[in-house]
Amino acid sequence: MRYLVAVADHGSFTAAAASLHVSQSGVSAQVAKLEHEVGHRLLDRSARSVRLTDAGSEILPHARAALACVSSIGAVADELAGVVRGSLRMGTVIGCTIPGYLAGFADFRRMHPGVRVSVIEDNSDRLIADLAAGLLDVALVAHTGPLPDGVDGWTLIREPLTAVVPNDHEWAGRTSVSCADLAETTVLSLPVGTGVRSALASTCAAEHVDVQPDVAAHSPDSILSLVELGSGVGVLTASMTARPGLVAVPVARSTRTMLSLATGAGPSAAARAMTGVLQARLS
Repeated sequence: MRYLVAVADHGSFTAAAASLHVSQSGVSAQVAKLEHEVGHRLLDRSARSVRLTDAGSEILPHARAALACVSSIGAVADELAGVVRGSLRMGTVIGCTIPGYLAGFADFRRMHPGVRVSVIEDNSDRLIADLAAGLLDVALVAHTGPLPDGVDGWTLIREPLTAVVPNDHEWAGRTSVSCADLAETTVLSLPVGTGVRSALASTCAAEHVDVQPDVAAHSPDSILSLVELGSGVGVLTASMTARPGLVAVPVARSTRTMLSLATGAGPSAAARAMTGVLQARLS
């Protein structure tokens, strides 16, 4: 069944054999054996690329499900033995340098060297969608509203927006600024799809004021540097703004943005292990 799935996915016996690190004749022989056992030809070998027959199309989903069950049995057996193996797909907000996250990631790699970890950086809305679709196992995401069904989150930070200005700026001594104030100046913020940008849109919509940032940068550090150079007012959360020479002024009636450690439905042993290690470091 594994060989059948590989041929279907790669479109040829040669490519399937290469992906499985076996000989092409071995793949052909095993697929032929499977066809004999089920009593149907599963692959059409007459075309330049190998294609599934009608019977093959019907059987392929069942073969995938059977292989997934076999994999699950192995994962359960490893878990009972206290061993974590397999792969883990981790997502983070772009440019994440939270010390606890980095330290937790390093802890996990030392504790579970048998797990292959791939890391994807993206905007939070896409990370959350990938968690819901099962394309990611664990992700560090920013959001303003509840997470969708099938995604569970542990909130690390919940904070409002601030306007970041140089300490000699006319706003530096104020207790707050409004969306109306922001609409009259040059605003620097994060891109659409981030928690900060969602919070800014929500806050200003409630005030019936349209604020469209003039500059959108993925890195909070880039925004802070531009503020230092006099390019405008940065809109970020307070935890992003610690830098000498700059002042963070609260945005009045701000929607709060949350940073959460989130998992998809039915997390694997590796995903649960990563979540536990990160929670210990980030709590």
